[in-house]
Amino acid sequence: MNGQNRGSLLQYITEISFAVYDTLLYLDTHPEDQQALAYYQDMDQKRREALAEYGKQYGPLTADCPAAASCGRWQWINEPWPWEGGAC
Repeated sequence: MNGQNRGSLLQYITEISFAVYDTLLYLDTHPEDQQALAYYQDMDQKRREALAEYGKQYGPLTADCPAAASCGRWQWINEPWPWEGGAC
């Protein structure tokens, strides 16, 4: 994960988030599937790590990102808006 540029890291977060949410939906109807539960836990941990890495490099991506609480102030306004070429 280290060494990825901003776009690649965002793409990875998008993909891993899809895996997390899709597995959650599956687990809603298959709560006894231990293999799916283990997969969910693995993907969720990877997502949390990716969000933390993004937060360290570029600022918090979500309000619950660990970097959001540690900086002591909101930095959202310092980034370019999506229509100004900022990544969203």
